[in-house]
Amino acid sequence: MNADSIIDAILRREGGFVDHPADRGGPTKHGITQATLANHRGQPVNVDDVRNLTEAEAREIYEKRYLRQPKFDRIEYRALQALLLDCAVNHGPVRAASWLQQAAGVVEDGVIGPITLEAVHKMDGDLLYRRVLARRCRFYGRLITRDPSQAAFAAGWAARVAEFIEETP
Repeated sequence: MNADSIIDAILRREGGFVDHPADRGGPTKHGITQATLANHRGQPVNVDDVRNLTEAEAREIYEKRYLRQPKFDRIEYRALQALLLDCAVNHGPVRAASWLQQAAGVVEDGVIGPITLEAVHKMDGDLLYRRVLARRCRFYGRLITRDPSQAAFAAGWAARVAEFIEETP
C-alpha cells in the first residue's frame, strides 16, 4: 500500500460532487470542500469551481494538505497511515494528529513532530491503529448526539469505519 493507493481508496469512499443540506462542509467533490479548495488555490471559489474540481487536483490536495503537511507520510506503518489520512480528510488533520498523540500517550497538540514520531515508531502499529479507530468511532457517536441532523450521515460513516475494521491488520 502506497500513498497513491491510499488516496485511491479515499476517492472511492468520497465519490463525486455532493451538496447535501445537512453537510457542514457545504458542497464537496472527491471529498474536497469549497473552503479547502479555496485555501488550496489561495482565492475564493464558488460551487461551480467545486463541481469542476478534477481528480488530479483533488489528489494533489490530499497529498499536500492531508498527508505531507501533517507529516502522516512519516508514519512507517502503512495501515495506520491510511487510517490517519482518511481521518484527516473526514475530520481535519489536527484532530487526526491529536487522536494519534492520544493513542501514543504523548502530549496532545495536534502537531506531529519528532516526539510523536518517536513514540509512534516504538509502539505496536496494530495497537495504535485500533486506538485511533476507537477514538474515531466515539467521535462519530458524540457528533450525532450533539447534533442529531448529522445522523443523516451515520450509515455512511459506519460503512467507512467498517472498512477499516475489516482491514484491521
